[in-house]
Amino acid sequence: MPFQIIRQDITKMKCDAIVNAANNTLLGGGGVDGMIHRAAGPELQLECMGLHGCETGKAKITKGYHLPCRYVIHTVGPIWQGGGYGEEELLRSCYRASLQLAAEYGCESVAFPLISSGVFGYPKAEALRVAAESIRAFLEEHEDMTVYLTVYGHRTYLLSERLYAGVRSYIDDNYVEAHTDRLRENRRSALFHSEKYSVDAAYPEEVSLCVSMAAPAAAKASLQDALESLDESFSQMLLRKIDERGMKDSQCYKRANVDRKLFSKIRSDVHYRPSKTTALAFAVALELPLDETKDLLMKAGYALSHSSKFDVIVEYFIRENNFNIDEINAALFDFDQALLGSVN
Repeated sequence: MPFQIIRQDITKMKCDAIVNAANNTLLGGGGVDGMIHRAAGPELQLECMGLHGCETGKAKITKGYHLPCRYVIHTVGPIWQGGGYGEEELLRSCYRASLQLAAEYGCESVAFPLISSGVFGYPKAEALRVAAESIRAFLEEHEDMTVYLTVYGHRTYLLSERLYAGVRSYIDDNYVEAHTDRLRENRRSALFHSEKYSVDAAYPEEVSLCVSMAAPAAAKASLQDALESLDESFSQMLLRKIDERGMKDSQCYKRANVDRKLFSKIRSDVHYRPSKTTALAFAVALELPLDETKDLLMKAGYALSHSSKFDVIVEYFIRENNFNIDEINAALFDFDQALLGSVN
């Protein structure tokens, strides 16, 4: 997909260019800067000496030397001083300048660290917002470039504490695995104490495990409903929803963080079945409410389940009417889940 957050050491990235969060001297330092210089070898510093430094918000390019990339793009991010000294515009300029250089040198894949979020003190949630917006704006005109944002560590703090706490609380309240003992007790109680063998209404997601005596008739009705719904495929429903919202195809697949080639497959093949992450990415891009999201998923052969942490997290954002795919992906990333828009 065009923009992807990954947990990886940037010095191990096999792509056309990696971006170094440098200081103004370009001669190496701590954090990512030091890692890149050590991995590239002394030749990198020798070339950097000839560049005579770099201004904040600007970028310069060198060879990759012993790194597995062709180029290193060096950019100098702003030091966080509370947000009132032009830090955001300087940070945006870092991404623009770096990506412009990558395009000039024919790069098709670029890996960034989260610029200024280390020793320069830029709040990570804000740094991610600026990075995502800047990268997406550039990709509007450069659809064939793939951009990675590399992040180290398990708990990355890409989300604000408030949003992280909300997601964490929703998972705790709804993720089935966290309530296994209660669910088992409920099932036993339903089986031994209910004449209809039905589950307590407090756990509707478990109803399929305890079927009532009227199940054959219900199953027949459900089968009939399913057969009648076969008249519209996922592809057809998706294209209809795009038209209903007055969107262009390109607006939709870009907001879904889906590659143009993949969208073309979906559009041209009425029976194409996307991955669940792709199907949900389109639901988010279209800002579908939960019931319509479930309908679109069903057309691709999927359903939301409280036994899946991935599903629970995405459901939380939809219920909150938060369709910011970068925030959703940051939450999924922090909880070690697949990201929306992943390539099929």
